[in-house]
Amino acid sequence: QVQLVESGGGLVQGGGSLTLSCSVSSGRPISGYTMGWFRQAPGKDREVVAAISTTGRNTQFGDSVKGRFTISRDNAKNTVYLRMNSLKPEDTAVYYCARYNRGGWPASQNVASQINYSVWGQGTQVTVSS
Repeated sequence: QVQLVESGGGLVQGGGSLTLSCSVSSGRPISGYTMGWFRQAPGKDREVVAAISTTGRNTQFGDSVKGRFTISRDNAKNTVYLRMNSLKPEDTAVYYCARYNRGGWPASQNVASQINYSVWGQGTQVTVSS
């Protein structure tokens, strides 16, 4: 059973930065899978933040974070990262790491759809103060 563990969340002032990490605590390595970050704010639907292909060559970002967030991965360490810059209060949410149900690089609408991700972490809270 694969388990994903997020870390790095916390409270940060608007305009600040945070880096989230997602590591595999047990199960198969993530190297063969597209990986994604999602977030869910109170009272809102879960939305895609970013996704990255198995090699890191392809990435995709949600419209609200383009130009501010970057995603990367280190397959040797079984870890995916989300670097968040220029944070805004509206970025406040629980951030989830997820493993796509296969490798390769899916069509953009599939990458953005949470139903295509079969393994999820427990989430880490990010709070941005104004």
